[in-house]
Amino acid sequence: MKKTDEKYQAYVQILKEELVPAMGCTEPIALAYAAAKAREVLGCIPDRVRIEASGSIIKNVKSVIVPNTNHLKGIPAAAAAGIIAGKAEKELEVIAEVTQEETRRMVEFLQSAEMIVEHVDNGITFDIIVTVSKEDSYAKVRIANYHTNIVLIEKDHEEILNIPVEGEHEEGLTDRSLLDMESVWEFINMVDIEDIREVIGRQIKYNTAIADEGMRGDYGANIGSVLLDTYGDDVRTRAKARAAAGSDARMNGCELPVIINAGSGNQGMTCSLPVLEYAKEFGADEDKTYRALALSNLTAIHQKTGIGRLSAYCGAVSAGAAAGAGIAYLCGGGYEEVIHTVVNALAVVSGMVCDGAKASCAAKIAASVDAGILGYNMFLRGQQFYAGDGIVTKGVEATIHNIGRLGKDGMKETNEEIIRMMISD
Repeated sequence: MKKTDEKYQAYVQILKEELVPAMGCTEPIALAYAAAKAREVLGCIPDRVRIEASGSIIKNVKSVIVPNTNHLKGIPAAAAAGIIAGKAEKELEVIAEVTQEETRRMVEFLQSAEMIVEHVDNGITFDIIVTVSKEDSYAKVRIANYHTNIVLIEKDHEEILNIPVEGEHEEGLTDRSLLDMESVWEFINMVDIEDIREVIGRQIKYNTAIADEGMRGDYGANIGSVLLDTYGDDVRTRAKARAAAGSDARMNGCELPVIINAGSGNQGMTCSLPVLEYAKEFGADEDKTYRALALSNLTAIHQKTGIGRLSAYCGAVSAGAAAGAGIAYLCGGGYEEVIHTVVNALAVVSGMVCDGAKASCAAKIAASVDAGILGYNMFLRGQQFYAGDGIVTKGVEATIHNIGRLGKDGMKETNEEIIRMMISD
């Protein structure tokens, strides 16, 4: 692979597109972004708000604390935060700058405004439509298929923007079908570090900071502290604990941003923090560390391409397997070690469901990272799962394809049942 090759350029661009900052869980933040944009178009604070959301959005917003809201939770809170304090131009950092006065006004708005939340099914998994009204004027904004993809802006029956939504296609992004493990491996071994320095360096800085805060503070179920208290502080436990601590902080109101992966902060932390802990343990230099993180991030994105942004398949599973790949590389593993680590890890935890964003995500992350580390250690000892062992089939690409089928198609009804449980709760 050369720097001028299509795949090289695509992989650099994919990292830039996916590894972006977000404050708070990305689904409520996407909702706040849509609401902020709608208020901007309306030109004033509305007195009526209608939120139409797909089931997977409802699932992922229902139980998580929205940052900078004084611990408000859920869909109305996310919309109110965007309307009162949102800066739409900051996209997934839309509510990163909120004053105490704005926080107070959010509560007043929630008490005074008419707010309707409706579950809609327009045939796509990721769908948010926010309509804000004041007297006879209204503005409508729709985000579809990924977190910042505004496809409709409408004001008083005039369409300012209307991009047709033709199924679950991520228009405007680099073609993810160019990803494959063999090419990813070639890329990470020859990439000019300067081409990825900014994006990977920012991931190290942001995600390390929130992991530190998660370990210091009292967030959620404090899974990181539980792990260290229970199992000691060896590198394997620290790798799980720091990823879990970052998630606990993020799911429970911490106001620090994270660098996401495949649209998810939890996945961004899961495929970076364990790798960083192993890099520190082995004294890896900057070059080796950046290559390991590029491998982990691209492996996670590759797996998620077939699954989609949101499903009943827990995204931590993909990120944990990817972290295992990065760890295998840091431990001196070659291509065979890396791909067998991924397959082994996926064989262990691919049945884990996503039941929305909340405190238990941290524990799922710990289990997924553990599976990634186990997958590598299995292969070191001459053990592996073979084609025909459940959904494992011959070759890493075929197995990843099966995972995509499982997450996107096979678990579709599971997702709907989870949503029905959460809506009726």
